[in-house]
Amino acid sequence: MPFKLDEIDVALLESLIRDGRKSFRQISREIKVSTPTVKARYERLVNVGLIKAVSPVLDMGKLESKTSERLNQIRYKVHQGHGIKLDKGTLVKLTCDYCKGSVQGKPSIFKFANMERFFCCTSCRTLYKEKHKGRIESLTRNKSQA
Repeated sequence: MPFKLDEIDVALLESLIRDGRKSFRQISREIKVSTPTVKARYERLVNVGLIKAVSPVLDMGKLESKTSERLNQIRYKVHQGHGIKLDKGTLVKLTCDYCKGSVQGKPSIFKFANMERFFCCTSCRTLYKEKHKGRIESLTRNKSQA
């Protein structure tokens, strides 16, 4: 007899498809069921074989390589669905989390809770902190209470 998905299973899968990095707690808040329910449903979907793996989706446009030939090989393998091997020399292009400009050289980094944000300059970092002050305090407070 086939396994029938219900609305909770579908909501859970849609949430994971949008962002597979979400915690069970984040998903539970999003789909309005308890965290233990999300965990149990996730495990059931793994056990029945529907969820095979949670794997990263790479933005190949963010990668730079010292040789464009090697980067083209990586893009081809990703397009073909093959596993990829990233070289030690591969670079990731950073975008400023405030002004959205390109980060040249060493980024200015802001760490809070379990997050890191990257900025092109200290001014953007300061402006970001001011703009998102309430949310940052909330996340930091929630992390310390957990």
